[in-house]
Amino acid sequence: MKKKVLATLLAAAMTAGALAGCGNSAAETPAQQAPAAETPAAETPAAETPAAETPAADEAPAAEAPAASDAISTLIANTTGPVTMTVWASEEDQDYTTKLLDDFKALYSDVTFEITLGAESESTAKDTVLTDVEAAADVYAFADDQINDLVQAGALQEVVANYTYDVAASNVAGSLDAASVDGKLYAYPMTADNGYFMFYDSSVFTADDVKSLEKMIEVADAAGKKIAMDISNGWYIYAFFEGAGLDLTLNADGSNTCTWNAAGGTDVAQAILDLTSSGVFVDMGDEDMATQIAEGNVVACVNGTWRAETAQTAWGDNYAATKLPTFKVAGKDCQMSSYSGYKLIGVNPHSKNLGWAMLLAEFLTNEESQKGRFEARGLGPANSAAAASDAVQSNPAIAALAEQAAYATPQRVGGNFWSPAETLGQILASGNPDGTDLQTLLDTTVEGITAPIE
Repeated sequence: MKKKVLATLLAAAMTAGALAGCGNSAAETPAQQAPAAETPAAETPAAETPAAETPAADEAPAAEAPAASDAISTLIANTTGPVTMTVWASEEDQDYTTKLLDDFKALYSDVTFEITLGAESESTAKDTVLTDVEAAADVYAFADDQINDLVQAGALQEVVANYTYDVAASNVAGSLDAASVDGKLYAYPMTADNGYFMFYDSSVFTADDVKSLEKMIEVADAAGKKIAMDISNGWYIYAFFEGAGLDLTLNADGSNTCTWNAAGGTDVAQAILDLTSSGVFVDMGDEDMATQIAEGNVVACVNGTWRAETAQTAWGDNYAATKLPTFKVAGKDCQMSSYSGYKLIGVNPHSKNLGWAMLLAEFLTNEESQKGRFEARGLGPANSAAAASDAVQSNPAIAALAEQAAYATPQRVGGNFWSPAETLGQILASGNPDGTDLQTLLDTTVEGITAPIE
């Protein structure tokens, strides 16, 4: 009986909008529908009642599904006593999240909430959650590359209900891909700005110059300046190999499949050697890059939104940003690819107030909340309407990231990737000092990247 109760409760909250799987539009995935709730969410722990066991259509006619406002009213009416929840947000997001939590309490003032806000970086959320899933926060923010492990551990409630807006229809496609596993949506997109693109000083480069990396090197050389990229970092060197059509994918067991040593791989390696041999396109870490920009030595760099203020301060009115340029591989222009990154909000399926936790996750990631987060912290929205606003579109870094999105893929890679890719980047950025045969170098790299998980 409990399984049916939770399933009907969650389904009651659904609007007519559908939840899209990876790459699918909302229209292609109709929402499951069920009768109104029989029991409040607070009395039906998710650990005992998987939402996936929604009653069949003959048990729950679509015509009986209530409107979202009715579902919220039912949730309120069936709530007795204080609603206790814990929320985790990053240290940098504490002030803005506090404001949102106060707004949420005011919106549902008929209910007494006891919400504890804790500080947890999106980059480490998975490790903390998986230490004890049942004791983890009811609602928490995390980086999208953690989603597979969180789903496998049963630490994310599938998004099977829409209370106030259609999550799948309201967010950009890339963020939905990042928030999904096996075609099922498991998180609420919060930001769409954890990627990289090209910053540049427009007093040095024209808009045409920055279309080609080779042209940029020519111009920067003439000006006696540098172009920087953290080539000795797997996150960035991926841009070259993926851009040339050589793939890196994550397997179900956490291992990787990599084709960097396939036909054409040595051409990509040689292209990187050619670029760095100029002495103009230099391997440089993030902190050093910030210093060199400020000192006027670096006039263009591959980096992310977190370096926007540094570049804007240094270049003033000449501050500009755009998608990554093309680079030549065996004489052919290839568009540099990139990893796209998203920050997501997840709901713990062990929450004792599952319905409220899902409603809160929606609130923390709705259009207005994402607009406010951009205004407060400069973080790019995943919400389509928020991302299309004049304020967001006039931000050079966010606009460049959106332009690069067409050539970006969500980061899905096993742990064995990072060290071999870093070593490869170091060797190529330093000019392959040992003169290692490039095919041998790539074979060794791929052997490490694709090593079995022990």
